[in-house]
Amino acid sequence: MPKMGVLESRFAEIIWNNEPLPSGQLVRMARQELEWKPTTSYTVLKRLCERGIFQNQGGTVTSLISREEYYAMQSEQFVNETFAGSLPAFLAAFGSRNKLSDEEVEELKSLIDGLRR
Repeated sequence: MPKMGVLESRFAEIIWNNEPLPSGQLVRMARQELEWKPTTSYTVLKRLCERGIFQNQGGTVTSLISREEYYAMQSEQFVNETFAGSLPAFLAAFGSRNKLSDEEVEELKSLIDGLRR
């Protein structure tokens, strides 16, 4: 399961929000948004490509894993590692400190009903 640190995630968001994009444009955007030097951007891009999250082919950067897929995998891994894979245990822990609104409860019920089918 590929992981990203906080700064790598911010860099990844630039890619996901703008892909496909030329690597040179990505470097300029990272300089503007993250204040990174070009060497930093290319190093981080190479690392994220090696982890199988993005690819840089012919100077064009695209994702191999969508933002939604990546965060779904991260969430699943967190629940597995922290709550022995029990989503009810996670929700119980979350609910003990954060009360859900009626709207959130209904949204969760709809999600659960959708997963049953």
